[in-house]
Amino acid sequence: MSTSLPHDHITPFAESAKTKKEQVAEMFDGIAGRYDFMNRFLSLRIDVLWRKKAISFFSKDNPRLILDVATGTADMAIRASKMLHPERIEGIDISPNMLAIGQKKIEKEGLAEKIHLQVGDSETINFADGTFDGVMVAFGVRNFENLEKGLSEILRVLKPGGQLVILEFSKPSRPFRSIYNLYMGVIAPGLAKLFRQDKKAYQYLNESAGAFPDGPLMVGILNKCGYSDTRFKSLSLGICSIYSGRKTRLQGQSPA
Repeated sequence: MSTSLPHDHITPFAESAKTKKEQVAEMFDGIAGRYDFMNRFLSLRIDVLWRKKAISFFSKDNPRLILDVATGTADMAIRASKMLHPERIEGIDISPNMLAIGQKKIEKEGLAEKIHLQVGDSETINFADGTFDGVMVAFGVRNFENLEKGLSEILRVLKPGGQLVILEFSKPSRPFRSIYNLYMGVIAPGLAKLFRQDKKAYQYLNESAGAFPDGPLMVGILNKCGYSDTRFKSLSLGICSIYSGRKTRLQGQSPA
């Protein structure tokens, strides 16, 4: 049975009576038009390197069918398609506006036959047990309404031996933490407002990242949810981390 964690209760709009899931969908629908630009601008394009590093965790698996949870504007799906050359990538997200932008990018890249997007969320994934060779989530697990429930649902749709790879913000190392907190807590929301973006969305990003159970705590949650071979790797002085785990292969079963 999944447990509600403190991070699950961090929401974009504290005064709203809507659920976290509803608020997150509303927030991303509102910032979708400038989402890619703000990502590149605020991260100085380092987020591109982070995404490539996370996707490289699949390189030895040669996955044929991949699920991209919280796909957003399909950045990870497009990069994974180019790097890994799977047969198909299914992307799900709770924000229709983000998906609409993602679909345009996919068509521009000529990948419409390789990448399929649909509205969906991590806690009720509309695919059968053991469907996917790999699942990836980039900067999305913070937004799960119930982290353990979402991770357990992802485990359900993974094939035995399949890998989950998560890219998520974490707490940077102490010498750098005060500068990072100033940037994320004050400067980033201010820049968002300057570019006519919702300042609260970037305040939420900072608050949810600060409350997220990163590092060994996240590995422990993956273990609790049933994943094996779990590990994490810090990137860029700990600003973000990659987490991975596998669905245990059935005894005597060889890789597909």
